[in-house]
Amino acid sequence: MKTRFLPLAAALLAPPAGALTVTGSVAGSALPETRVGVWAVSASGQPVQEVASVPVTAGGRFRLGLPDTVPAPRAQTPLSAQNVAWPGVLDPVSVSAPAQAAELKFFTYRDVNRNGTRDESEELNEATANLGRGTLFVVWVGSDVTVKANRGYEAALKRGWNALVVEVARAVKVTPYADGAEVTLRAGR
Repeated sequence: MKTRFLPLAAALLAPPAGALTVTGSVAGSALPETRVGVWAVSASGQPVQEVASVPVTAGGRFRLGLPDTVPAPRAQTPLSAQNVAWPGVLDPVSVSAPAQAAELKFFTYRDVNRNGTRDESEELNEATANLGRGTLFVVWVGSDVTVKANRGYEAALKRGWNALVVEVARAVKVTPYADGAEVTLRAGR
C-alpha cells in the first residue's frame, strides 16, 4: 500500500515543471556583495516583499529562481482595467475576469553584512531587465486572466508567476520569456 503512494507524494512535492529562472548579467561593474532581488511591489511601485535574491558573481552574472509561492496579501491588488499600469499598457484596457495580481520588480543592493537578505540600511536600486528590444515583466495572478490594451497589447496569464517580454514600438508585442534567455539588468530608472 505504501509503495503506491510514493510516486504520488513525489509528484506533489516536486517543484512545478514551469518554475521560472531568470539568468543574465548586471550592466557595468557590480560592487562586491551585490545581490539581485525581485520584489513584489505595491500599486504605486514601492517594494513590499522580497520574493527571491541571489548574489552577483565576480563576472557580474546571476541566476535567479522564483519560488512557487504566493505573494503576501499586502502585495496583491485586484486586477481591473482601471489599475493596470504595466509596461506597454495604454488605454483602453480590458481584463477578462476578476483576479488578484502582484507585480515584481528587479532591484540590486549591496549586502554589506553578507547575511543573504536585505536589511533596512542597505539601499535598494531599481533595475530594468532588458532582453533584446524588450523589457522583462514578471507578474503573479491568482487565476487565469487575459489583459488586452491599445496598440495590440495582449497577455494571456496563467495562475501563478508569469514572465513576459514586452516590446514597445508602433505596436506592442508581448511574448513569453524563454527560460534561460539572457537578460541585462540596468540599475536606475
